[in-house]
Amino acid sequence: MDILSMLTQQLSDPKALEELGKKAGARPDEARKVAQNALPALLGALKQNAASPDGAKSLNKALEDHKNDNVSDITNFLKNVDTNDGAKMLQHIFGSKNENVQKDLAQKAGVDTSQVSTLLTQLAPLVLGALGNQKKEQGGSDVMNLIGNVFGGFFKK
Repeated sequence: MDILSMLTQQLSDPKALEELGKKAGARPDEARKVAQNALPALLGALKQNAASPDGAKSLNKALEDHKNDNVSDITNFLKNVDTNDGAKMLQHIFGSKNENVQKDLAQKAGVDTSQVSTLLTQLAPLVLGALGNQKKEQGGSDVMNLIGNVFGGFFKK
């Protein structure tokens, strides 16, 4: 199973959605709607960033830093996630588009932008942890190949 499917499946668990939404003051169904739109947005931005040599180098370092994150139990991961680190990740992932991405996700999910911001600070570390785990399992795979292949052809056109 590819990582996008794994994360989506685990985030369909009511306990995981409750935990994800708790810090944001979002109901589980609201957290699910944000996650469904946020995961592809995060992955798309990571792919775009990794297309440049500096972006690939930066992403490689981030994946190395998060290769041992235990993302197999999402509920536990979310209980202990470092949202300050997540906020920093979002700035690197989305850059100057961060605020616009959050507004767009809020509109799509019908929630407040501040809730989206809090949810994203949890989802970004989850995505990087999952990618880091996969990179470790694949023995240091190239970042572009990793992103292209790990998500079940999600980005292949």
